[in-house]
Amino acid sequence: MTRRALNYLHASMVFGRRIRVLSRHIASHLTEGTVLDVGCGDGTLAQAVMAQKPTTKFQGIDVFLRPSVAIPAQVYDGQSIPFPDRSFDWVTICDVLHHTDDPGAVLAECARVARRGVVIKDHLREGWLAGPLLRVMDWVGNRGHGVRLPYNYLSRAEWDEVFKKTGLTPARWNHSLGIYPAPFTFLFDRSLHFVATVAKQPQEQATGPDVTIPLRADTERML
Repeated sequence: MTRRALNYLHASMVFGRRIRVLSRHIASHLTEGTVLDVGCGDGTLAQAVMAQKPTTKFQGIDVFLRPSVAIPAQVYDGQSIPFPDRSFDWVTICDVLHHTDDPGAVLAECARVARRGVVIKDHLREGWLAGPLLRVMDWVGNRGHGVRLPYNYLSRAEWDEVFKKTGLTPARWNHSLGIYPAPFTFLFDRSLHFVATVAKQPQEQATGPDVTIPLRADTERML
């Protein structure tokens, strides 16, 4: 199948709904402030999040830039984020870490430049045929754009180990996203996707040290 055909298939069947659903989830994890979107792609998702949460202001970085990007963006080397420590209130990183060989190193860089926390959307290698199904979804969604595909999917235990090694703790976790419509949701959603907020001080509210929030794992659908 040609790249153009793959891009058309993904755009017509998945892309629009994915942007609508994920923008709602990610916006619910953010408060106001500046946001760096790592692996921003064409910026469509960041733009949709700003529409949901107008008090946020996004800019992006990626290893290569699309011909048109909806937010201010620049190229980076995929390893060292070109900003000083605590430069942004938030960092978002959506379906990027499974494209890296060392998710922990990339995540540590995200945490370095974030004052409040890092919002992650990625995959869970959990359940029946999880690995093969994730490979199919990844190939359809990214092969047409020439994106590197190492298929580096982690189980929940492996994610927890990554968080531990980077000194981060999930302050919020949602693995019931509803990205796909019925009946496809029963095969391609399940618990294969998650959105999580991780932070170095999980017991402290991002807006200040005097207000605390509980750790929680959200499971509600946001459709």
